Amino acid sequence: MIYVAHTAHWQFLGLLSGCLAWLFIMTTTGINEWRLWYVDDVSIITSGVAWVGIWRACFYSHVLPETENCQSINISDSFIPTEIQMAQVLMMLAVIFGLLGNITAALAMRMAYFSVEDRRHMRMSFVLAGALCLVTAVFSLVPLLWNMASVLNNSTIDFPPEFNLPVAPVRQSVGAAIIMGILASTLMLVSGAIFLCYRYSMQSLEQTTDPLNGPWTVTTLKEEV
Repeated sequence: MIYVAHTAHWQFLGLLSGCLAWLFIMTTTGINEWRLWYVDDVSIITSGVAWVGIWRACFYSHVLPETENCQSINISDSFIPTEIQMAQVLMMLAVIFGLLGNITAALAMRMAYFSVEDRRHMRMSFVLAGALCLVTAVFSLVPLLWNMASVLNNSTIDFPPEFNLPVAPVRQSVGAAIIMGILASTLMLVSGAIFLCYRYSMQSLEQTTDPLNGPWTVTTLKEEV
C-alpha cells in the first residue's frame, strides 16, 4: 500500500533546508560584518578594520574608554545610503516571511504524515509555503547583492564625527554576513521550489470483490499534477 506520507519525503528535506536558511537569514540580519572597512589611520581604530553592518558600525580601539566601540545606525539617519536603509526593511521582512513559510510548510507536512481525514488543503499549503519561501529569498537577495555591489565599487558613507570613521576607507571587502546571506537565500530558493513541485495526493476507497471472503475495501492512492 502507498501512503500519502511517502509522497512528501522531498518536502521534508525542503522543510529542513528552509528552517536552516531562516536561521542563517536571521543571523545575517543581526551581525555587523556586512562591509569590512580598512583604514590607514590607526590612531583611533587601532585594529585598522571597522565592521559596517546595517544596524551598527563597530571597531576595536585601545585609546578609547571601551575596547569595542559601536554606533547605532537608524533608518532615519540622513547619512546612510539607500542600500542600507532598504536592507533594514527588506531583511526584517525576509525574517517574517521566512518564519511564515516554515510554519506553513510544517502544517502541510503534518497533514501528509499525521492527518488521516482532511487532506484537501495539503497541496494548497505546500504552494503557499513555496511562495512564501521564494518571496523570502527575493527580499534577502536584493539588499545583499545591492550592498555587495556597493562594496565592490568602494562606495563611501559620510559618517558623522561621533562614529570616528573616515568618509572613505583605503579599501573595503565583502563581510561574512553577505556571504552567509547569499547562501541562506539560495537554500530558501531551493526549499520554495521543492514545495511548489509537490504533487497532490488524494486517498480514495475502491470496492474489490474477493472470491472467497466476498467484498472488501482497498485503499488506493491517486495523484494529480
